Amino acid sequence: MALLDATAGYTFGFMFDQRGPLLLGLLAFLITFSGTRLYTRLARTHGWGSGSVGGVHLHHMVIGILMILVTGLLAVAFWPDGLVWRSVLAVFFGGGAALTLDEFALWLYLRDVYWCEEGRSSIDAMLMGVVVATLLLVSSSPFGVEGEGMPSAIFFGVVSFNVVVAVLTFLKGKLVLGMVSVFVPFVGIVGAVRLAKPRSLWAKHVYRERSPEKLERARVRFDASRSRYRIVHERIDDLIGGAPSFAHMSMLEVIGGRLAVKPDGDGRADLAPPGSGP
Repeated sequence: MALLDATAGYTFGFMFDQRGPLLLGLLAFLITFSGTRLYTRLARTHGWGSGSVGGVHLHHMVIGILMILVTGLLAVAFWPDGLVWRSVLAVFFGGGAALTLDEFALWLYLRDVYWCEEGRSSIDAMLMGVVVATLLLVSSSPFGVEGEGMPSAIFFGVVSFNVVVAVLTFLKGKLVLGMVSVFVPFVGIVGAVRLAKPRSLWAKHVYRERSPEKLERARVRFDASRSRYRIVHERIDDLIGGAPSFAHMSMLEVIGGRLAVKPDGDGRADLAPPGSGP
């Protein structure tokens, strides 16, 4: 009981707390994402087929979108007062969000890049979703300020500083740190003062014109094929979602309704491994 009491403000009856539905939604998200990635990795290994309707491949993202739309519509139309029904909506919304974000790369590139290098962006999107939901679950106030008993001038100054720090972190291309800094400003200070990513707006408009040497340092740190940052990032992504089967989406094309590696010098095209499309 004491352990539960000390965890994020929950008591033994946390299911009936106002944040209970959010917790259940987060758990549904994690369970659904884990189960989906487990299935797709096994399908790739064992050559299991993918789901289809009328001969058309059905991405699980479609099911996720439908779940999000239905739960959103029900919430807007009825928004039940009871925590039980709100919890049910949260569970279905979390599951739908997981199915949708698991194919985030498909939204971004409009190509089936699930097992390509570009597919790692789906893992990044999932991690960002978990971070945001967790912060909403455990944090009480955006930008780290409650405002109670604080003079308005000081309150405005602190909030303004925290907003600037968060914006700078986003501009430097550090999206996850930017999200965290909205609730934990000290994290944003670290992201704001450190080197920007080379493809960020900050690098494009500040480094390129005023500090070319910093732009080169950023490329070495973040873009170099063997940079420590990139190696660690890719290992985490591969641990969670599985290593890519193909280097880049430019290697693939659709032949006879299936993904295939583009023809090599002898004009032959090798079909992608079964299960390569989720």
